[in-house]
Parts: sequence; structure tokens; C-alpha cells
Amino acid sequence: MDQPQMDRPLTDKTPPAKTRMARGPRERGVDRVLKLFSFLQSNGGPARLAELPHALGAPKSTIYDLVNILSEAGLLEVRGKESNVYFGKLIYLYGASYLRANDIVARGREMVDALAKETGETSELCTRLHGKQVIVHARPGSRPLRISSEIGSRIPLPWTASGRLMLSQTPLAEISAILEPEDRTMPDGKPVDIAAFAAECHAHTQLPLARTVGMISRFTQCLAAPITNQAGQVEATICFVLPIDIPEEKMRMLEAKLLEASEAISLGGDALR
Repeated sequence: MDQPQMDRPLTDKTPPAKTRMARGPRERGVDRVLKLFSFLQSNGGPARLAELPHALGAPKSTIYDLVNILSEAGLLEVRGKESNVYFGKLIYLYGASYLRANDIVARGREMVDALAKETGETSELCTRLHGKQVIVHARPGSRPLRISSEIGSRIPLPWTASGRLMLSQTPLAEISAILEPEDRTMPDGKPVDIAAFAAECHAHTQLPLARTVGMISRFTQCLAAPITNQAGQVEATICFVLPIDIPEEKMRMLEAKLLEASEAISLGGDALR
């Protein structure tokens, strides 16, 4: 008679089918957590608990249980008579830990603040998340009519100067793969020519700065410089969001400041200059 087999940890020799079956329920739960966090981030503030099942396309009991588990863990907080749900204190602590471990982001935040104060222009620190540019830190300038940049905003890479730098070392096939359907249409409604966009990105392996004019707003332009890690890969960008009619002399000064900041933050390798 065969002896019953005891449970054993999965290894790299475990058949793929069994691995997928064992992980299936957990993956669905993780997907719901990620979807919930993404919704709260894009919402820009707390959301009513009663609205979440419809917004996330999941059963009420499932979402309510998930919110309870995450709030008990400190990842979410539920407040007020309407049970408003938002990120909890533990998320802030995780973010602080990330900043301590990521020198580029930590120094980039300081540089953004310094540039905005010195030049009076809106400055940003951006990274890439899949097919989007994410603003991780921003500081408005001192102009009477300020150009605001919201931290956490996700913008399709083809819309931005930073996107061209972030994808400068990425093959065409990979660029095509990471762009979601919503990333493939420009603000004016025209479709993105992926091959032409990729060629524009690749040209920036030899260009120290990227500039887009009137792309998102006809009143603004963006000037960006790459920030590289120790392997020489573009990990982030630092940029100015400027009015469309800025004087040429001022533009030359801002370009020099941005290049100086890029070189100071980059951790080594070829700084694309």
C-alpha cells in the first residue's frame, strides 16, 4: 500500500501546472489588492467604502473583507460616518523605507526643491511604471500663474519629454509591448506611430536633453534630463515644466542647470552626454 505523501515546499522541479494551481487563489487576491491601491491612487483621495465594489467590479462581501484585512494590517484606514477608505500609516513607512534605500529618488527630491527655488520654475522628478511616466516629486515655481504638477500623476510616455529619455535604451518590440491601448493615443486624439516614437526615443542615447513643446497643453513645454544608475541605465528624469513663451536666454540657463543637476544625481555610468 502506498504511503501518503506529506506536503512539501514547491521547488524549481515542481511541475508548472501544479505550481499555477497552488498559486491561483493567492494571485487573484493580490490582483484585487493592487487594483484597490491603484484606484485609491488615481482617485486622488479617500473613497467611500460603499463605492468600492462597483468601482472595482467585485462582490461587496469580497471588498469589505479585503478592506477589513488591510486596515487591520495598517495598510488602509477607514474613517468617518461614510467609512472613507484611504492609504494607512504603514504605506507611509514603506515609502520612507524606499527613500532610504533609493539614493537617486532621495537626492532627486532635494534637487527638485533646490531648482524650483533657484529658478522660479516648476520642477519635477519622474520615474517609469510600465507605459506611464509617474511624477514622484514636484515643486511649483514662483510665477504669478503657476504651472502645477500633481505628485502621483501617471502620464503616457509618448506624451512627455521624460518618456523619450526613459525609453532611450529600450528596443522597439519592448516599447510596443509596454504601451497599453490608452497610451497609444496622443492628447489631440491622433494615434501614436510606435516605430517613429521608438526612433525618437533611441535618438536620445546621444542627446543630453529632451524637450516637448505644446504636447499636453498648448501653453506649456517640458524640458527633461536623464538620471542614470550605476549601470548607466536611465532610472529617472529631472525636468522643468515651463511656459511656452519663455525667452531663449532663460531657456539656455535652464538647460545648463538641468544638465548640472542630472550629472550630480546620477550614480555612475554614461550620463547620456
